[in-house]
Amino acid sequence: MEHRKTIVIDPVTRIEGHSKITLQLNEQGRVEDARFHVTQFRGFEKFCEGRPFSEMPALMARICGICPVSHLIASAKACDALLAVRIPPTADKLRRIFGLAQVVQSHALSLFYLSAPDLLLGMDADPAASNIFGLAENNPQLARDGIRLRQFGQQIIERLGGKRIHPAWIVPGGVSEPLTQANRDAILSALPEALQIAERTMEWFKSVTEKFREEITTFGNFPSMFLGIVKPDGGLTFYDGKLRFTNAAGDVVADGLDPATYADHIGEKAEPWSYLKSTYYKPKGFPDGIYRVGPLARMNVADRCGTPRADQELAEFHELQRTAVLSSFYYHQARLIEILYCIERMEQVLNDPEILSKHVRAIARPNALEGVGACEAPRGTLFHHYRIDEQGVMRWANLVIATGHNAVAMNRSILQVAKHFVHGEHLQPGMLNRVEAVIRAYDPCLSCSTHAMGEMALRIELRNADGELVDHLMRP
Repeated sequence: MEHRKTIVIDPVTRIEGHSKITLQLNEQGRVEDARFHVTQFRGFEKFCEGRPFSEMPALMARICGICPVSHLIASAKACDALLAVRIPPTADKLRRIFGLAQVVQSHALSLFYLSAPDLLLGMDADPAASNIFGLAENNPQLARDGIRLRQFGQQIIERLGGKRIHPAWIVPGGVSEPLTQANRDAILSALPEALQIAERTMEWFKSVTEKFREEITTFGNFPSMFLGIVKPDGGLTFYDGKLRFTNAAGDVVADGLDPATYADHIGEKAEPWSYLKSTYYKPKGFPDGIYRVGPLARMNVADRCGTPRADQELAEFHELQRTAVLSSFYYHQARLIEILYCIERMEQVLNDPEILSKHVRAIARPNALEGVGACEAPRGTLFHHYRIDEQGVMRWANLVIATGHNAVAMNRSILQVAKHFVHGEHLQPGMLNRVEAVIRAYDPCLSCSTHAMGEMALRIELRNADGELVDHLMRP
């Protein structure tokens, strides 16, 4: 017998993209399997074919309105490889600042707008109040801080790139315009307030985590490998470095890997029930080669951040667990550490004597027919891989997105949460919110990872041992 109940929650769910979750029950009414279906079509690579490669950075930025800068950087680096040029040192530094500002604004969106309502109001709060407005009503300072911190990052992007969304300032060979002294001074003057907000939020987050012991234990808390780009000295970086894989014990599995050889180490698997490709560490195969990327992974693979406040918080972070920090709940704390790092690192780079140099672009024709660009996007390691013909026309592209790296882990996390919180044949709003919350911890960008437009909609289906639908909940 089917029991259907629809719960409409307004505003819409706090997940970017269109997706569905299926929970499979056994004959005893317990959750046996769970799947996270991304129901958008992946097609961006195909319609890039036939375009001049020089258009790729600006075009690729259109993949996402949340992290366009990350696609700009990875795409431009792939184009740099096609040109076979070394970009001017000042252009390198300006790209880094651009990327750091992107991380701040994206992390602020994830933490304050999407996840903070759960952390402030609780997982069982009225869904109608679990949003930025409920946050503002219950903690006005926290809401203001979130809005201000995101504004801080976006204003830097605007000062450098000319606009906040889809800037085309990063180009093959460097950047299109140098930094003016007025804009440098304006950015520097805004840093102290941003740092205060980040420090204040970190203290708040650590003060509320004790209330979420059950969630910490069950929110994607399992052994896996971790992947991130690190500097030659093992330090945190978002712009340039080598690939490092570590295991659940915190030991390095593979190090110093050239991002251009990513396909030798990372496999991509297409599942019949999702448009989101699942990646895996090739030496271990699928699905044993599960790994995670993003803030939690970067904190686990990096030996240090390289700035004072961030390093202090990283040391405290590693005290959470003797091995690598495994619970995906701690993605939130890792984001806050990275915000601190980004603000501190921007100050270091902006005070470099070369930062106002007018030499910001290397001009060349294509000197290679294949190029790979990689960087650390807010959500994790990002690869752009291009092939062109002799005329510089795109013939093939492959994009490996952070959310795809986390696909296997997200599925396992949903199953862990569902097994713990779902009982019987009926879904409750609190359970739905916990499933959403573990996905939000990863901060997936579904439109980004499938390179398609989508709606904010989540459907959870509960099926019995015979595969029959017994209950569902739907976000509009």
